[in-house]
Amino acid sequence: MNPLDRPDPAVVTPGSTGLFGRRKALSLFAGAGLLALAGCASSSRSTSGLASGTSTTTSTTAAGSAAACTTAIPEETAGPYPGDGSNGPNVLSADGIVRRDIRSSFGSATGVADGVPITIKLAVTRADGCTPLAGGAVYAWHCDQQGRYSLYTEGVTGENYLRGIQPIGDDGSDSFLSIFPAAYSGRWPHIHFEVYPSLEQATSGSGKLATSQLALPKAACDLVYATDGYEASVGNLARTSLASDNVFGDGYAQQLATVTGDVTGGMTVSLSLSV
Repeated sequence: MNPLDRPDPAVVTPGSTGLFGRRKALSLFAGAGLLALAGCASSSRSTSGLASGTSTTTSTTAAGSAAACTTAIPEETAGPYPGDGSNGPNVLSADGIVRRDIRSSFGSATGVADGVPITIKLAVTRADGCTPLAGGAVYAWHCDQQGRYSLYTEGVTGENYLRGIQPIGDDGSDSFLSIFPAAYSGRWPHIHFEVYPSLEQATSGSGKLATSQLALPKAACDLVYATDGYEASVGNLARTSLASDNVFGDGYAQQLATVTGDVTGGMTVSLSLSV
C-alpha cells in the first residue's frame, strides 16, 4: 500500500493525551489568525507564490498574540509513530539525535529526505508568565515527501531522518532545518513536537511538558504540492480539511503556523506557543 493512501489512525500512545476534551478557551482566539513568531508585537506574514509571484498575506494582532502567550498549547496525541519509546522505537537517546538539520538520517543510517526545504521556527514561552522557556528542548518529527515515517513505515524502517532534538535558546527560540511534509490519507499536513524542560530530559524522554502538533496553512500546501514529488499529496489534501481532521477538527487557532518564503528558496514555518 502506498503510505500516502493509508489513514493515520487516531492512536493514543502510552503517556500521551487523548484527542479531545481540551481547548476550553479557544473561543478567545477566534480572531487571532496565524500566530506570529515574534510574540506580542503586531505583524504581517506572506506566503510567496511560484513563478507567478502570487502571495497570500495574513496578519496577527497584539491582543491575539498576548492571549496565546498565556494559554498552553493544546495537548494532542503523539500518533502511532512517535519514536520516543512510547510506541516501539526510541530514538531520543541515540547519538546524533540532537541536531538542527533533520533532513538526513544519522548513525549507521544514510537516507536523506527529499522535498521543498523548510526552516521550522518555534518561540516557546511559559504560560504562567510568558517568559521564554530558556534551557528547555524540543523534539520534532514528521513524515517525508511520500507520507512515510522513519523507523516505522515499510521502506524506511532502517532510517531515522526527519527526527531531531534542539535546545531552546535564552530568548525562547528553537529551529530545525527540514522538508515540507506530505499530505497523506486521513490527516491534514502537520508536524509533531514534544517540549521538555531541559535537553537532558529530552534525550531521556522524561518530564515532558507538552505533546502537540503544528498545522500547515492551505496556501503553503497548495504551492508545495504543485512541485515534483508531491503529486499524491494533491488528492489527499483535497479530501480533508482542518475542520474535518481528527486532531485539528475541534479547533486549531493556536496550532496553525505562519509560512513565508517560496518553493525555490525554501520556506520558513513559524509558530509561537506556550507550555
